[in-house]
Amino acid sequence: MFIQINNVNCIDDNNAITVKTLSGTTVRGQTLHVLNRDIHQFLNIPFAEPPVGDLRFAKPVPIKEPKKYVIDGTKPGNSCIQNMSPQTRHAFEDLQQSEDCLVLNVWTPSVMSSTTTTTTTTTTTGLKPVMFWIYGGAFSLGSIFQIQYNGSVLAANDVVFVAANYRLGELGFLYGGQESAPGNAGLYDQLLALKWIKDNIESFGGDPNQVTIFGESAGSMSVSAHLLSPLSKGLFKRAIMQSGSLMFNKDIPITDTVRALTKAKHWAQKVGCDPNDYKWLACLRSVADPNLFNELPANGGAFQINFPVFGTEFLPHIPQIAFNKKLYNNDVELIAGATKDEGPMLAIMLYPIIMSPEFNVTGLTNLVAEISGQMFSNIDVRKTVDHYLRSVDNRTDPVQLRLAFSQLYGDLLITCSSYRYASEFAANNSPADNNNNVWYYRWNYAPTGSGPQLMYLKTLGFPDNTIVHGIDTVFTFGLPLVAPKMFSPEDYDFTIEIVKMWTDFAKFG
Repeated sequence: MFIQINNVNCIDDNNAITVKTLSGTTVRGQTLHVLNRDIHQFLNIPFAEPPVGDLRFAKPVPIKEPKKYVIDGTKPGNSCIQNMSPQTRHAFEDLQQSEDCLVLNVWTPSVMSSTTTTTTTTTTTGLKPVMFWIYGGAFSLGSIFQIQYNGSVLAANDVVFVAANYRLGELGFLYGGQESAPGNAGLYDQLLALKWIKDNIESFGGDPNQVTIFGESAGSMSVSAHLLSPLSKGLFKRAIMQSGSLMFNKDIPITDTVRALTKAKHWAQKVGCDPNDYKWLACLRSVADPNLFNELPANGGAFQINFPVFGTEFLPHIPQIAFNKKLYNNDVELIAGATKDEGPMLAIMLYPIIMSPEFNVTGLTNLVAEISGQMFSNIDVRKTVDHYLRSVDNRTDPVQLRLAFSQLYGDLLITCSSYRYASEFAANNSPADNNNNVWYYRWNYAPTGSGPQLMYLKTLGFPDNTIVHGIDTVFTFGLPLVAPKMFSPEDYDFTIEIVKMWTDFAKFG
């Protein structure tokens, strides 16, 4: 879900703070006044060499040498290349895009050593737990510089908040079948950011041994990937999955190396490279305009969904095998959940045909068959359609059919995959493994002020109590606390409780 909120914090440009990381890089940030606390904000800190030229599609490379200049962490930097459709442009139009985008933001209530514009201070209090945020957006949209991902409210609850950009679309997930293009580059970006936290977060007052990773939608799927990946082991202690996992089909991956390589060769041909030439990847790297790797669905949808590739170094096993053979990071405490109505917003944005007044049962059936062919190849189309039409009184009413398809799609993409993942994660742990626990929630609360997204859904015939995909981030980031005029007193009080739940989990498990 995309929201725009302006003037979230009052920033005093004269109140600068400078931190030297353990790796030798110096960053200049700003001190904000948030919820009656001083919170230090550092934006646009590079954690990798620019992934351009020969590094396009490759694993990210750590910064080779400390920057000899002071990094200006007072201003936003580049977001990764992404395609903005008319439906999503309003949320991203102010973001500057570039392939040189591997940077991270930090909000912290304290730093271990710092200098301000007026004095030098040393903080000797204990290190704070760290919360590492992974944004959503179907692995094709998103940025740490979206205003709703300002981490200052969470930091005001005594944690250090970090968020890192990662590559999107084909630039982030193209699989080339060789070490120089291993697929899942976007996940490797997240991994390198976690390693940066391990090496540097003490300088910002954070405890590298108390890291909680959390994300929503594709960010939640990313969290599920790190829980599966042997490469991520030991880099975090807790995890929160908000609406999404990579556990879809019964026994086959959502994307494997064969299908991913076929797709990559298609891209080569599309941009004028010969997919049969052994230098086809070099040709792709020579494409001057990175925007040529953007793609929108042919059906007029708002964005294209990308998925990580299984059968690779990062994701060697699908969740079902990983859980059954205990080949996953089971030493982690986990919270997972989904909103009550994941489907409506996603269905409208990805399949606008459901808005047609002529939408009928045949159209619904064709959509399910299309989804089965593209992503979820084990769907029994007829049985699935019949199941979701059970509660439809009038099968000629396009509004009721729209509701039925939305529920089906939300269950398929988000709700069932989230619940199954959490269930299997818990079921395959034994008491001898560790002391961890798994909690599952269903999000039933919507803004009582009826935000624009909910008002929009009402005009489309969805019930008043619809709780859409992404609405939870409004509260987990504490937006009603910093922009109270946009929300009701009930929203304000509820936010206090939710932010406390999330940050308490990071502190205490």
